[in-house]
Amino acid sequence: MRIVVTGGAGFIGSHVIDAYRAAGHDVLVIDSLWEHGGGRRANVPENVSLVHMDVRDEAIGRVFADFAPEIVSHHAAQHSVAISARDPLYDAQINVIGLLNVLECAQKSGVRKVIFASSGATFGTPERLPITDDTPQHPSSPYGITKMVGEHYLRFYKASRGLDFTALRYGNVYGPRQDPNGEAGVISVFIGKFLAHEPVRIDWDGDQTRDYVFVEDIARVNLAALERGSGGCYVIGTGVRTSVNQIYRRLVEITGFEAPVIHAPQRPGDARDAQFDATRARLELGWTPSTDLPDGIRATYEYFERLSGRGV
Repeated sequence: MRIVVTGGAGFIGSHVIDAYRAAGHDVLVIDSLWEHGGGRRANVPENVSLVHMDVRDEAIGRVFADFAPEIVSHHAAQHSVAISARDPLYDAQINVIGLLNVLECAQKSGVRKVIFASSGATFGTPERLPITDDTPQHPSSPYGITKMVGEHYLRFYKASRGLDFTALRYGNVYGPRQDPNGEAGVISVFIGKFLAHEPVRIDWDGDQTRDYVFVEDIARVNLAALERGSGGCYVIGTGVRTSVNQIYRRLVEITGFEAPVIHAPQRPGDARDAQFDATRARLELGWTPSTDLPDGIRATYEYFERLSGRGV
């Protein structure tokens, strides 16, 4: 298949590219290389074309017309809850207007299907756990709101324009290539601080929990969604809740370094707990996570350790 991956120079998108290419697909990347988004040219293999372009740019239509993709995997986004709370307008420009531009161009150029990187943030703090695909969505951040709105637009385009979709509501994705200097991704941020022997910041009381999913498992579900999940929205998680404090203790065990802790207030828009029941993804997409958190954290730490020149 010919596949366009928006945001393909970023953390998750680049792993999705690796999975698509390993399966023999032809891939083109569109990425703005926004400094806060984690997109880097180095994440894109040399034999994969990269178009440096914002998803809001109408010229994407020409890119689609020239490449003639069958699938668009839409991973370009403003992905930080903190940035969305500070600047909701910018968040909506990228996550809503950018998506609409991609959908318009995809429909006009004959794209068959869009795979959409949605988020567990669309659920906010639910009344009960685990979160399933049928849990009511009550997002508590502008980021979660825009991702939920994106799902509604996908339903509209399928019903009115015949553009198929699969939306994947990710848990907290972590792994190699995640930006350790960003505002999203506590595991990579903590690893960066541990390697530099610097203090780590723990917001709230540190007992807030998330469902952490290894990025290679995320890449596999994007591969499955090429042929499955027509018109579906799926929660993608491991079913395991882990607190920020537990992440900290795991890294102390791995490194032997007791990083100083700076405590900070709850960030605006942060949900208290998240845990996902991905039964529908298993039944309809044939996907289950294969990496448990201790192994995933160690693999991520060793990746950044190699990158820092410290050796493994």
